[in-house]
Order: sequence, then structure tokens, then C-alpha cells
Amino acid sequence: MNQNETPEDRAFRAEVRDWLEANLSGEFAHARGLGGPGREHEAFEERLAWERHLAAAGWTCVGWPEEHGGRGASLAQQVIFNEEYALADAPARVGHIGENLLGPTIIAFGTAEQKARFLPPIVAVEELWCQGYSEPDAGSDLANVQTRAELDGGEWRINGQKVWTSLAVEADWCFVVCRTEPGSTRHHGLSYLLVPMRAGARAGTTSPGVDIRPIVQLTGTSEFNEVFFDDARTEAANIVGAPGEGWKIAMATLGFERGVATLGQQVGFRRELEGVIALARRTGAIDDPLLRDRLTRSWAGLEIMRLNATRTMAGVAAGAPGPESSISKLVWGTWHRELGELAMDVLGTAGLVADGEPYDLSDWQRLFLFSRADTIYAGSNEIQRNIIAERVLGLPREARG
Repeated sequence: MNQNETPEDRAFRAEVRDWLEANLSGEFAHARGLGGPGREHEAFEERLAWERHLAAAGWTCVGWPEEHGGRGASLAQQVIFNEEYALADAPARVGHIGENLLGPTIIAFGTAEQKARFLPPIVAVEELWCQGYSEPDAGSDLANVQTRAELDGGEWRINGQKVWTSLAVEADWCFVVCRTEPGSTRHHGLSYLLVPMRAGARAGTTSPGVDIRPIVQLTGTSEFNEVFFDDARTEAANIVGAPGEGWKIAMATLGFERGVATLGQQVGFRRELEGVIALARRTGAIDDPLLRDRLTRSWAGLEIMRLNATRTMAGVAAGAPGPESSISKLVWGTWHRELGELAMDVLGTAGLVADGEPYDLSDWQRLFLFSRADTIYAGSNEIQRNIIAERVLGLPREARG
């Protein structure tokens, strides 16, 4: 507990902790610890049921304004909720893309009609979302987007391909950055469209013109997907902001992605680090001065990460976060990848052998393999450094050919 918390915040922390303890029992007792990066395949339906249970009790979207279905929780209380959720080892959330990315974007930039249509199903976990940003030639260089959309009567007609689309196979909707101005280049002429992924219920078939293909990863799981749009359609009103404002809105969404949920994420990181330290004690690896030094530096890095994340939360409290949020992404992505490498070094040669047939990975092997992606997805380290240099420090722009 933060000793600087107000009495109201301490009472809120106790309320969250007590509710989680009381409800992560009975039918949900087995849900503790399920899911997470590299393990999103685990018990998806059970986790969905748990999240709808959260929603019924008013514990989804806690930081949203009350008029949009949230609790209007303060920034400190949002941090508390995410910390306590992680400390309780509650299952990984299934609606986080809608709650943490699309929802705040609609609140900041959407029309009254869009807020009425799209926010309530996110709060109730009745509709799940995925993010249509990256393409084969537009990953870290998002401004190179080639997926295009044009108005055809009262609908947008969309053609193109997205890749590395997290949880697309489970999503009902996708927010898609696409090019709506013929002949435009870079960040000009882009728009932010809301596109239905399914024709009916969540378990139903995909919408006409939408083809979802899972990508099997090093972990053997398929959190990421390719999505092909072949004359896919969405209503003309399903554009956030004006045509051509897609870049501004897409960048705001990325800022929301690096919001208060990262504090809860760091509780998970701390649990992982403590596990690696315990593993080093069991194996005797902690007696190696080089490994001991790396464990110490990892602990110090986690402390710095938390302080930095807390400092940059001011941008979240003010609305759309600024480019400073790239610092947090750069720090945690690099730290977590290095923790995976450290775990494998602590394991030694035992880490080279799968736990079972045909490809049963240990938690440490899965951490190592999946964390390779941490410095790539949600903005690669190289791009984060450019953003920090140019937009935070005011350095000259990188030369472009």
C-alpha cells in the first residue's frame, strides 16, 4: 500500500481487494492466473464469463466517466484497481482492447451517437474489439498504411490487409486505420473506421468480406492474426473524427494504451521477477556473481519503471496522453525481454528442453519466447526512440530517403 494514499483511496483499495477475494471463489476459483501474454488461448470462455461478472458488479471501465457507464474513479483509484487485480492473480482480461483503447478514444473524439452505440457494450463486455493498425509494409512505420476505404452510398467499402491483429478471432469489431483519400501519402489522408468483424453473435461467422487467419507463434499459440478485407463494409457514420483525421486519432489511441493499466502490468512483472529469483536460489544460480548482478539490476529497473510510469500518468489524467508515454513503452518492453533472457540463463541447459510432448513449454520458456515481441508490438523500440528524440526532446528529425 502507498503510504501517501488518502483515506478515500485506502477505503477504495480495501473495497476492491475484498470484492476480488470474495468473488475469485466458487465457480471462478480456478480462474486465478489464467491467460496473459502467450497464454491468451487459456480458458477463454471462462475468462469471458468472469469479465461479465465483473461488469455486472460495476468493475469494468472504472476510470470512465459515470455518464458513460464507468465509476469515474480518480487516477489514483484506477492505479489501485489495476494493482489489486494483479495482486489477486485474477484472470487476464478479454475486453481490455475495448476498455483501454477504443473506449477512451470514442469518449474523447466520438459523436454522441457513437458513444451511445459503442460504449455500453464495452462496459457490459457484450462486444469485444481488436486493433487494425499494422500491415505487412506498415508495422512500426504506420504512416505507410495501404488499406483503403471509399464511400459507396451510405457505407465505407474497405480493401486491404492487416497483420499481427491481437485477438481478432474473438473480436466482434475492429478499429481500422485506412487510407480514404486517393493519392495521399504518409500520415495524410488516413481515417479511423469502426468495422464489424462478425455477421451475428460472437460465435457466429465473420462479416462478408472479412477473412481472419491465425498466426502460429513461437509459443505455439495464436494471439496474433492476419485480417483480410475484401470489399468489407461498415456504415458511413462509423468513422471517428473527420475523414483525414485518422493519424491524430490513432496516435491518441496508442497513448491511451500506455495508461494506468501498465501499473497493474508491473505487478505481474514483479511476480515474475520474484519467481526468477526463487528459481535462482533453488538451482544455485544465484551464487554466480554475474547472474546475481543481473537480478539486482532487474529489480532496480522495475523500481525505476514504476516511478517513471507514475510520473507520466499526468498525461492520462489530462485526457489524451502525450508523446512522453513512449518512454514507458520503451522501458517496460526492453526490461521484460531482458527478464525472459535472464530466466533462461538461470535455468541453464534445462531451459533448452520442452516440458513435454509435443511442445509443452514451461512458464519460463513461454516468457522468454513471447517477450521477444515486447519490443516490437505496440510500437517498436526504434520508433519509440525516434518519438522521444523528436517530440519530447526536440531533436532534429531523422533523415529520410
